[in-house]
Formats: sequence, C-alpha cells, structure tokens
Amino acid sequence: MENTKNSPTGSTPTPPPALPALADTKDQTVTTRHKARIGGKNLSYTATCGTWVLREETGKEAEHQSSKPKSAMFFTAYTLEGKGDAKTDPSKRPIMFCFNGGPGSASVWLHMGLIGPKRIAMNNEGDAGPPPYKLVDNEFSMLADTDLVFIDPVGTGYSRMIEGEKTSEFHEYQRDLDSVGEFIRLYTSRNARWASPKFIAGESYGTTRACGLAGLLQDKYGMYLNGLVLISIAMDFQALRFDAGNEVPYVLYLPTYAATAWYHKTLAPDLQKKSVETLIKEVETFASGEYAAALFQGDALPKKVADALAEKVARYTGLSVEYVKSTKLRVQIDRFCKELLRGEGKTVGRLDTRFTSRDRDSAGENNEFDPAHALIVGPFAGTLNDYVRRTLKFESDLDYRVLTGLYQTWGWKDFANRYVNVSETLRAAMNKNPHMKVLVANGYFDLATPHFAADYTFNHLMLDAPLHNNITTRYYPAGHMMYIHQPSLKKVAADINGFISKSK
Repeated sequence: MENTKNSPTGSTPTPPPALPALADTKDQTVTTRHKARIGGKNLSYTATCGTWVLREETGKEAEHQSSKPKSAMFFTAYTLEGKGDAKTDPSKRPIMFCFNGGPGSASVWLHMGLIGPKRIAMNNEGDAGPPPYKLVDNEFSMLADTDLVFIDPVGTGYSRMIEGEKTSEFHEYQRDLDSVGEFIRLYTSRNARWASPKFIAGESYGTTRACGLAGLLQDKYGMYLNGLVLISIAMDFQALRFDAGNEVPYVLYLPTYAATAWYHKTLAPDLQKKSVETLIKEVETFASGEYAAALFQGDALPKKVADALAEKVARYTGLSVEYVKSTKLRVQIDRFCKELLRGEGKTVGRLDTRFTSRDRDSAGENNEFDPAHALIVGPFAGTLNDYVRRTLKFESDLDYRVLTGLYQTWGWKDFANRYVNVSETLRAAMNKNPHMKVLVANGYFDLATPHFAADYTFNHLMLDAPLHNNITTRYYPAGHMMYIHQPSLKKVAADINGFISKSK
C-alpha cells in the first residue's frame, strides 16, 4: 500500500509522465576550458559535462561482460586549473558533490543560483526580468575553494534509465541513494580524488539524500566526508506534514507565518516596528510554549483559554480572530497562503512567501500556483538549456527535466507506515565520523521547509554535547532558495566558503 504520509501533496498520487529509456550504453562527455571572475580573482577552470553509464556487477568477474548497464547519469563538473600547487593539489583541494531535491528536481538551482561559476542575473529581490535571461560570472561561487560536481539523479536533467530497466526501480529512497552514491564513488575513483577533502551539498529533499549518503558512503565504501551543507532541510517529515492528529507542524510553521505577515505589513504597528529576527524569536517562544501546550490538550482546552489563544495567534499571523477560531487554532499552510492577503485578491508563495500572485478568484483555500516557483522556473530552465549546449558544448535531443512529478510516486518502503526521518542516519554517521561538520542554511520566508522545523529536527538529533559543536546553523531574510535574494546570496556564499575552509 502506498505510504502517502510522505507525499508533499498528502493525497493519492498520480503517476508523472513516463520517461523514455536510453538504448545507448556508452559514456558521453565533453570537456571545455573557461575563465570567470570569482572572489575578486580571474580563475581558469575546466568543465566536464555529460553522462556516465552506471552498471551493476553480475558476479561473472571472469567473463568480458561482468556488469549490466542500469542507468545513464548526467553531471557537470568544474575543476580549477593550476600548476600543481597546494591550491590545486588533489590531496589538498576539496571536492563538493551537489544536488537538489524534489524528489524529481535536477541540480540546476544550486548550479546556476549559488554554487557554480556562472549564475543567472537577478535583481536584489530575485526577479530575472523578461526573457532572454542573462548569465553572468558568479563572483560568489564555491569554485574558488573547492572543485564542484553537480549531479542529476535518474529521471531528472538528462539522466535516464537504460532500456529494459524499470523507471520505478530508481525512484525510491534507498535505490536513489545507491545510484547517487555509486556515481560519487565512480567519480572519485576515476579522477583520483580519494585523498581530497570531500563535501556534499543538498537542498530540500537533497538534504534527505545527503544525510542518507553520509551513512551509505562511509558504511559501503569507507568514504568519510569532511562536511555536509544542508540548505532548506527536510529530514523529519513529521515536522512538515499537516496530517490529522499531528500537532507538530502548527507549532513549527507559526514563526514563518509571523515573518510573512511582517513582510507584507499586516501585523499590528507595535509588531511591525520590530526587526524580523526579534519578532521571530518572540513567536518561537510563544509557539513552543503556550501554543504547543494548548494544542496538546485538544478538545480538553477550555473555551475561555482557546478564545484568548485565538487572539494571540491572530495577532502573530495577521489573520482575523474569527478565521483562527474557525480553524480551531490550527492554520494549515495552504489556507494561510490563501487567506493572508485575500482582501487584496492576492496569494503568497510557499517556496518564498515574499512573492505574491493572483488567482481566478479569492474564494478558495488553495492557490492555483506557487508565485515563487513561477518566477524562477523560466529563467533557470531556459538559461541551463542554452548554457549546456552553447557554452559546455554538450548536445542532446532529450528534454532536460528541471522539475518532474516524481515525488508523487516516490517509493518509501524503508519508512512504510511511518514518517520519513533520516535524523538517525545522520546521528549514526556523525558518531562514526566525529570529524564531519554540518552547515544548516535556512530562509525566514520559506514555508516549504520552515527554519523552526529545522531547529526542531536538530534539537532532537540525540547527539552528545561535543558533537553538537560540529553543527553550524545560519538564517537569511529570504525563502527556500535564499540565494535568489541577492543580499542573502552574498551571506550564504560567505558562510559556505568559510565552512569549507574550516572543515577540510
């Protein structure tokens, strides 16, 4: 039976369009040389772009064909050029493997928004303007401090299964870890990077995958990591699922509701005068204390107390007292996005609540689309397709799949009949490798993976005190993809670069 607890929609999933399989079982890569202005310096680097065929050992080692082709995985790798000095020595030069989430998202977002040597030009708030879009040197790229490998898991980007294989085999938690982990091992071996300091950067479901890989790589291959960069984390899905009887998300989303209301200036004057950081801390105290205790009582909560609490929730969320009462003090994410600016005929975004849009009418409980996603998908998809062909010289007639609906049918058999939670995997990996550091990056205006849910997850990691010092948490005044907000891009890039320098 399908476990819909972990589906982002929370409803019965519908299969995404079928992906065509590949008949070609040969590696196809192209290497080019480039220059960019990064970190105030002119850097020369090599880009390798293409697909590698991943194979499964058959046990017939004595025969010529001892492995079976399973999938072709697309990647883009950047290596800093040098003269064999300490900065480019593979035994000292770090390498970072990067991917996004979904499940079903290509790595284009981290690639062209934060980490890669080129990025999409945007204004301070994250608008790239009308097409055609402009690609510029990413002065904040991590390439100055680490070589980079961007991975598109099977079913995303140009990555596909080989003809005769079942698509569903790869679209499941453990099989996804196996295939991405195998690619990392293969890349590390083929490029003699076993001696290099190693990092993984993941965003959203990519943080789920990153935590799983931290365990898989060291347990299966003996590959220990120096650090994980976790951007907009999704590690404990109970903190993110508004299911009947699950009170946790209502508590953890409330500070982000308050930050959103503050941004759109719907709070009382005394609250609007506060900084967003001060307001959030105040709401976190209320949410984790008085509010959480009240929700715990359920129907036993006295009406007088419930009415008083409704006024406080309304005060912090910018919603009316009547509306909060109608929800029995429990405001779900979709309802909040639709209700906050209903009087103005607007809805707010989920990925980034700074952005708004208009639906056909204002009567519903759900918005027609996420305005934050609509703002960025065109620039990222269009620019990546042009960049791969014209700059990196990789040709393919396949559709580069930026974001698919794989999350709707993703397999969760390792978490059957319970919420996905990879916290235990991360805890075990850190105990086995106490030198591994973790950087957590959160956006204050992110309703997909709220910052307070991240705090809750790490506060329940059950690590002994010394290992908690390995975890660094940072917050930014932006959304899920905080790097589209230019002031936050500068800050998060500095935080990641500093993290790499201290952790290698």
